[in-house]
Amino acid sequence: MRIALGIQYNGSAFCGWQTQPDMPNVQDTLESALKTFATVPISTICAGRTDTGVHATHQVVDFKAPVARPLTAWVRGVNTFLPPTVAVRWACEVPDDFSARFSATERTYEYWLLNDPVRSPLMEGLVGWVFRPCDETKMQEAAQCLLGEHDFTSFRASECQAKSPIRTIHEVTVKRCGNMIGIRLRANAFLHHMVRNIVGSLVYVGTGKQSVQWFNDVLEARDRTVAAPTFAAGGLYLVGVKYPNVPQLPRYSPTPWSQLILQN
Repeated sequence: MRIALGIQYNGSAFCGWQTQPDMPNVQDTLESALKTFATVPISTICAGRTDTGVHATHQVVDFKAPVARPLTAWVRGVNTFLPPTVAVRWACEVPDDFSARFSATERTYEYWLLNDPVRSPLMEGLVGWVFRPCDETKMQEAAQCLLGEHDFTSFRASECQAKSPIRTIHEVTVKRCGNMIGIRLRANAFLHHMVRNIVGSLVYVGTGKQSVQWFNDVLEARDRTVAAPTFAAGGLYLVGVKYPNVPQLPRYSPTPWSQLILQN
């Protein structure tokens, strides 16, 4: 049978999701644990490749199970062979034609910012940091221009390999609770560094370095050079993937701070 797993990981110790020689990555770590558990090699396909330092509460992978095991065993058994920074949270049987990548219709990312004059060593690598006062209301106002289908070239990494810069954003939310600012983006798909590049430009608006209109102009320019620099990786989390044709799969897994957006 084909199995889908929900994976969580702290990306601080990894050079991204994708397998690469002589570099610590999540894919090799997971596939090594699967091989040890099942006693045969298993190759996985993921919903979205995350970059170095980026975290996931809701990465989804799929594979053809080479051995018959209870679904609970694919969770507890595989976790036995994983480091503390990676865990399988759930396992589900899915149709044979399911693909964690190509069957997904939406992906959700959250970026978490600590807005405080002094950095927090306890949150190092887990959140972004802005020491200047940041106006989340202006950030939310500016971000509304992202809704709908657009050419996101201005927020696309130069090394992005996507065939088209056109993406559709269904939700963009910026909210504050105390000294934490959460930014949630839900779209059909994302370009390389797209969320971190958007966050960098929103921070320019929030700190007063640029205006709300400037952010809209950046989007319309379709030119990466006019936007702000790429923001730090540590505050970014893959938190949700939607598969409308497979309703039994969970769609969302919160970060430690996600309730701040949901409650406010």
